[in-house]
Amino acid sequence: MTIQDLVGTFSIVGSNQDATDNSYKGTLCLSLNEDKRIVAKWTINSTEYQYGTGFFKNNILVINFYYKGLENKTYKGVVVYKCIHRDVLEGFWSEKHGNPNFLGTENCFRVKNTKIILN
Repeated sequence: MTIQDLVGTFSIVGSNQDATDNSYKGTLCLSLNEDKRIVAKWTINSTEYQYGTGFFKNNILVINFYYKGLENKTYKGVVVYKCIHRDVLEGFWSEKHGNPNFLGTENCFRVKNTKIILN
């Protein structure tokens, strides 16, 4: 698998870095910058946006991310994805100030273009 194989949009399902059963859904868009590094943008529950950059080696994708939270405070973390194949990523993540006893999880499934057939 190459880094170019990862470019595209993924549907995500994840769980937060805490002891609750809080989960979330959204999308992850992956692109490449001029240095062939991953550029990521997450849309979480249609209301929260997160951004990151990362690198890819041996079917492992690592992205440092950040987002603006309450009171315009910036939160940072890292997510690590195992690339099962070009359409499925299995990951875990942690924020700098998150609960150190837990990791968040995130699974990504490529959104494929579908053709609608009209009768």
